[in-house]
Amino acid sequence: MILKIDPVSLNKTIADVEKSLAEDPQVSPTVKSAVSLLIVVVKMMAGHFGLDSANSSKPPSSDPLRKRKDKAPSERKPGGQPNHIGSTLMQSLTPDKIKMLKIKRRQLPKGDYTEQGYEARQVIDLQINRVITEYRAQILVNEKGQRFVAEFPAEVTRPVQYGASVKSNAVGMSMFQLIPYDRLQTQFAERFNIALSIGSLNNFNVEAYERLELFESLAKLQLTAAHVLHVDETGININGKRLWLHTASSDQWTLFYPHEKRGKIAMDAMGVLPNFKGTAVHDHWKPYYLYSCLHALCNAHHLRELTYAFEKDGQQWAHDMQILLLEIKKAAEENPLLETKQLTLYRKKYRALLKKAEAECPGPTTSSDPPKIGRIKRSKSRNLLERLRKYEQDVLRFMTDVDVPFTNNLGERDLRMTKVQQKISGCFRSIDGAKVFCRIRSYLSTCRKHGVGVGIALDCLFNGTWPDFILEIIQKNPQGAE
Repeated sequence: MILKIDPVSLNKTIADVEKSLAEDPQVSPTVKSAVSLLIVVVKMMAGHFGLDSANSSKPPSSDPLRKRKDKAPSERKPGGQPNHIGSTLMQSLTPDKIKMLKIKRRQLPKGDYTEQGYEARQVIDLQINRVITEYRAQILVNEKGQRFVAEFPAEVTRPVQYGASVKSNAVGMSMFQLIPYDRLQTQFAERFNIALSIGSLNNFNVEAYERLELFESLAKLQLTAAHVLHVDETGININGKRLWLHTASSDQWTLFYPHEKRGKIAMDAMGVLPNFKGTAVHDHWKPYYLYSCLHALCNAHHLRELTYAFEKDGQQWAHDMQILLLEIKKAAEENPLLETKQLTLYRKKYRALLKKAEAECPGPTTSSDPPKIGRIKRSKSRNLLERLRKYEQDVLRFMTDVDVPFTNNLGERDLRMTKVQQKISGCFRSIDGAKVFCRIRSYLSTCRKHGVGVGIALDCLFNGTWPDFILEIIQKNPQGAE
């Protein structure tokens, strides 16, 4: 059973109790202190249990008795949409096998028949075979007894070894599909008839990591030169210790980086933000403001915090601000180049709401005996109000720059699969393992953004080449790729 409390009534009750305590001279200081402490506890509990995915950064899966919202009916007709590239099965002109089906003549009525071709139907199936290629190097011996052996291909270095396709499939299933090593062993043994040890699987991933050193350097250069950069960070578990995974991404490139720190030390080590001069989109984590670039704040976070302020603290201005931000978002989507008159009008509305909020959500009083040292504690609603006022340009930057999005969803979406990996595997065993995961995931995410599939990307990697979009960069700047 979950107890639901009306936050507005709770706030009013607490305010009435505090007023009664202050005005009643018969209440002893000891009782006042005890009741004040209980009020603090009640506020903390109400704030904690009132958090969900709609008014905080908690994921929807953590909501108690979560009910999936029904999707609003779409205006589009069922089926493929205009200009949609269809995926209807088409018959192949060159089937791999042909099976002729003969009519049983005994079942036909008596008469003379002439053959007039055939009716074709095709079945597309999958055949997985283990292929063992044996290289036999010719040996020649001359009359002097000198022995000469033909050269093996450069990649064939051992009497028995795994080929590029085995490594490509193993790394793809491990790093992209996030399948644990023991399940990978089962898959290869039962489906491919290949017995792989955990050591071999780990070695494949380490080899991919080492081959991607050039890619990581290119990614840093491309992201540093981007106009808009999405940055975010999330906690990861490395052998029971909490560390941080940072991401910097654009619509074309992705870079993940693990570090013991969450702030500027880690961001400097990642090597993107220190030289970045574009617009960084983030969720107002303060260390981002230590970099001399433009900033844009994620309004998805603001909408959730405004929901909390309205539903839990009874702040009407917060509800009005939600409506205004969504109104500006819609206008910017319909007309990316808003006129100066519209921009001025929206700024006036924005500032008027914050001015109204001052009366509804006043700042803390400074009168205390003895006076408190340092910044006086503020409510969540007050902190939000002050942030929206102080960082107005960054909150509304999506309104003036057509390339800046309303939210930081791209960065958060790139990070999402990392959380899935943690749920499946529980943790990384070492920081080196986290680095391997991050570099390979960075490469695969970047390739997919360029329309290159995971299989092709890994085949290129283990065959000693690169996808076309990377080759083009290397050809344009061969010195920077060294």
